Amino acid sequence: MVRTKAKDHDRKRLNILSIAAAVFAREGIARASMTEVAKACGISKANIYHYYDSKNDLVFDILDTYLAQLRNWVCETDLSDQTPPEQLHTITRELLLAYEGMDNEHKIQTEGLPLLDPDKQAILKGYQRDLVGLMAQILQGCAPDTLGTDSGKCRDITMSVFGMLNWFYMWRPAATKEQRLDYAATVADLTLTGLSGSKAT
Repeated sequence: MVRTKAKDHDRKRLNILSIAAAVFAREGIARASMTEVAKACGISKANIYHYYDSKNDLVFDILDTYLAQLRNWVCETDLSDQTPPEQLHTITRELLLAYEGMDNEHKIQTEGLPLLDPDKQAILKGYQRDLVGLMAQILQGCAPDTLGTDSGKCRDITMSVFGMLNWFYMWRPAATKEQRLDYAATVADLTLTGLSGSKAT
C-alpha cells in the first residue's frame, strides 16, 4: 500500500531544507551527519530518512530548490523597455534581493555540487548557466563593440560581476535591504563606468 503524503509534508520538507543548509554551512557537508541534521530539525533520524534516502539526496534538494527559485526570480524579471545599463542595474538588484536570507544555501554550493551524481549536477549547472547567460547577454548589450565579439572577455567580466555579488554575504552578512540595493547599484556602476563612475554615498 502506497503511503500518502501528510498535508504538511511540503512545509516540513522546506523546514528540513533550511535547517540542514545551516548545519552543512556551519559544519561542512562532509563532516555533518544525518543524525546531526535530524537533531537540529527536532526529529528522529528515521523520520528524516522518510524524506531523503541519503545525505546526497538532501543536498541535492537544498540546491535544486534554491537554484530553481533563484533562476526563476531573476530570469523571469521583466526587462522590456529598459536600456542595457538599466537592465544591468535591475539584474544586480534582483540577484542581491534573491540572495537575502539564503546565505547558507549559497555557501554550500561549491562543496555540495561535486558530491552529486553527474545527472543531478547537470540540472543544477543548468540553472547556473541560465543566470550566467542572462548576465552575459546584458553585458554584451552594454558594451557591444568590446564584448559582443570577444567571448572570452565577456565571460571574464560576467563572472567578475557574479564574484562581486556572490561574496557580499561574507562581507555584509547582516546587510539590510537598503544596503543590498546600494551595493547592487555600486556593482552595476563600477561595471559600467569603472571607478570614475562610482558614486559616493
